[in-house]
Amino acid sequence: MSTPTDAVREHGTFRTRHPLEEWVTRAIPGGALLLIATVLALTLSNSPLAESYFALRDAKVGFDLGPLSLDLSIGHWASDGLLAVFFFLAGLELKQEFVVGDLRSPAKALVPIAAAFGGVAVPAVLYTVVNLGGEPGAGAGWAIPAATDIAFAIAILALLGSSLPPALRTFLLTLAIVDDLIAITIIAVFYTSDLRLGILALALVPMAAFWWLTNHREAWFKKHYWTAWVLLLPLALLTWTLFLNSGVHATIAGVVLAFLVPTRGISEYGKQHSLSHTFEHRLRPFSSAIAVPVFAFFSAGVAVGGMSGLVESWQSTVALGIVMGLVAGKIVGIVGTSFLLTRFTSATLDSSLRWVDMVGMSAVAGIGFTVSLLVSELSFPMGDPMYDQAKVGVLTASALAAVLGAVFLLPRNRHYARSAREQGTAPDGYDRGADWGADG
Repeated sequence: MSTPTDAVREHGTFRTRHPLEEWVTRAIPGGALLLIATVLALTLSNSPLAESYFALRDAKVGFDLGPLSLDLSIGHWASDGLLAVFFFLAGLELKQEFVVGDLRSPAKALVPIAAAFGGVAVPAVLYTVVNLGGEPGAGAGWAIPAATDIAFAIAILALLGSSLPPALRTFLLTLAIVDDLIAITIIAVFYTSDLRLGILALALVPMAAFWWLTNHREAWFKKHYWTAWVLLLPLALLTWTLFLNSGVHATIAGVVLAFLVPTRGISEYGKQHSLSHTFEHRLRPFSSAIAVPVFAFFSAGVAVGGMSGLVESWQSTVALGIVMGLVAGKIVGIVGTSFLLTRFTSATLDSSLRWVDMVGMSAVAGIGFTVSLLVSELSFPMGDPMYDQAKVGVLTASALAAVLGAVFLLPRNRHYARSAREQGTAPDGYDRGADWGADG
């Protein structure tokens, strides 16, 4: 006979969220918050309040600690600091998928993994080709259209496809997770400048302490969750500070720390949920409601200069390359790779999927947004016309990708809903989208 104490031990610190926390972590509300922050940023940056908006974004907040500088603008605190939380969660999800999730099965994950690589390579090639005759330095943005925004993409798919096959969402989620891993690798390898190996080596000390505590004191942390923050948070902040000053982009620190957290549950305590799942459960509401929307608010603001300025940006090779990469390149790369793999190897798609579903899903994967905006900031210096052109391209391409996805998926959603009603497998008005939370 189980006791209340046993129930707590089984449940661990995977506590029930407040209803508001639960709401913001769902796909559609989370995407809505991101959209509201983006629209607000665009409105302010093109209004009489534009000067105040940019002054706030560029205001310096922080201090210097000798060789370690923390004197950053508010915009950089958002992109380097708050977005590190987003990347920490992405790292947790990546490790979970590779250790205990779908990505541990090569046969099951082969097609979406290959499709993710195709969905990165083709947009990058298209951007590069478009910018062969562009402005000097325009080629630096080749990685901008390579990314898929997992939060926005899943939100749009949930909004458009309450009756679509669950396998389509699983394919997109797997693809987006691998896409995140590729984007993280690209940022770490190609957007690292003035590497200071000594400072990076120092980061090994707090990382080692973080690993030892999370792997050898997991049961204790699960019993004393808030005490864990007293020990782990300072180590995480120190690691982040050292990465920030080493030349490696600070968000990579979030991914590295996430990979150090154990993913498998422990037998002594809380066996249903590992420390990795506990951290994700606790931090997801903060990321969805604060970290990512605040980043979007400070990153998406671009003064387009009226319709004439917008048209001028659209005509630039930078914006054109991004639009072609995210809208056309994602579809060609994802669907093309999937088709070739299933045509010439033993790999197969889920039996419930059709190629028209794949085209619609691939269009939705063209919503780059969060990571694409970050790579835009890393590709071009602030004040360079290409900096604003890249952001216009990302926002335009993401909107077009969502519309194109709707063109394909809304009719398919009606088809599946009609079939389900005819077969009596789902009641009228059933909305699977309400169950598509951000936690996967």
